[in-house]
Amino acid sequence: MTSFASLNRRHFLHGTGIGLAIPTMESVANASGNAEHPNGQSKPRRLVCIGNHLGFYPGNFFPADAGEDYTATSTLEPLQQHRTDLTVFSNLDHQLNGGHRAVHGFLSGIKKEEAAGFPVKNISLDQAAAEHVGSETRFSSINAGLGEGTDMCWTRSGVRIPPVNNPATLFKALFVEASKTQLQSERNRLLHQASLLDALNESAQALNKTLNVADRNKLDQYLTSVRDVEKRLQMSKEWIDRPKPASPIEAVAEEERMQIDEMKLLYDLLALALQTDSTRVATLEIPLGFQTVELNLGGYHGLSHHSKLEERLRQLQVVESFFTRRLSDFISLLKEAQIFDDTLIVFGSGMSDGSVHSNRDLPVLLAGGGIRHRGHVICPAAQHERVPLCNLWLSILQWFGSEQERFGKSTGTFSPMQIV
Repeated sequence: MTSFASLNRRHFLHGTGIGLAIPTMESVANASGNAEHPNGQSKPRRLVCIGNHLGFYPGNFFPADAGEDYTATSTLEPLQQHRTDLTVFSNLDHQLNGGHRAVHGFLSGIKKEEAAGFPVKNISLDQAAAEHVGSETRFSSINAGLGEGTDMCWTRSGVRIPPVNNPATLFKALFVEASKTQLQSERNRLLHQASLLDALNESAQALNKTLNVADRNKLDQYLTSVRDVEKRLQMSKEWIDRPKPASPIEAVAEEERMQIDEMKLLYDLLALALQTDSTRVATLEIPLGFQTVELNLGGYHGLSHHSKLEERLRQLQVVESFFTRRLSDFISLLKEAQIFDDTLIVFGSGMSDGSVHSNRDLPVLLAGGGIRHRGHVICPAAQHERVPLCNLWLSILQWFGSEQERFGKSTGTFSPMQIV
């Protein structure tokens, strides 16, 4: 019996010179993830994911008490003006091991080495949300970062999406119109992709005659995904000739900046991208090599390996408080723009305590989204009662508007706090 799974997809692409991911994006027109409001109009929901490669020292991150009346730790202190708008979670993780080599699974729950065993590989939370948005916005997602990032964003084909780490580049993408030559080049690219999809359709239809009923059903699912890509290309063509929004800030110049300044700029630009509806999904990656020398401190990687030495923990506290202070400023920007209640922010890391390279009990914080926040939610710590972090990711996707019933290694939605 012929197995569809064993068919080499390069047979579909012979002679084209490029590789296409199969199955591909599930985005369709009008898949908006919108929330209904009392005035009868819908407002788009937005998702922002922020990940720090080196984690957060647990003693400075997690409060001792559960509930809304917790005493803020040093890392949470800069967020106190927003404390009723956020929830901190304890005892959540993906049951991954590997230290630095497992951090990339923060938003997917799956290590890239294990991705082949899953239908949509190690797709990350942000990209699952971006698929739902499709081409309703100019950018289905914007992935930003400082330096090389944390390898946080992955497509359903298991391909890493590197972050944009130059604020000037991001500003141009958001607000600077392309030249006529650049626009024509983009049209040619889309036309080329459309012709490839036509060839794929013809090859698949020919193959259909040789398959049994079960394999024909699988092939039909593949053809459905191809049609979804075609719709995405059609929407992309529309965006080529649509003018970009006017920039409410001065142009961001190409120049050398300290990373602490770049972080603020990237946060500001992401807020503008959301406010202008240029995208509804954004990420920000804070890398292992964040330059703490700019804060007059020792090397960040070295500080994360604190061995509980008092001086290193003191300096690490300064760094981690700086990160949450920038997050607090970002939340304030979203509130000023009146989009905070429609924006859910995920903040945390795929590593817990960098000193022992632990990927267990990850630091996770949610903010915004118009949901009822619970202060500090302590999930079960016993191994047989553990709640997979992917359950929370699934609930976030459903809040976003996606109807999928599983994500990563989820076993259901997140029951300790209903957010949908």
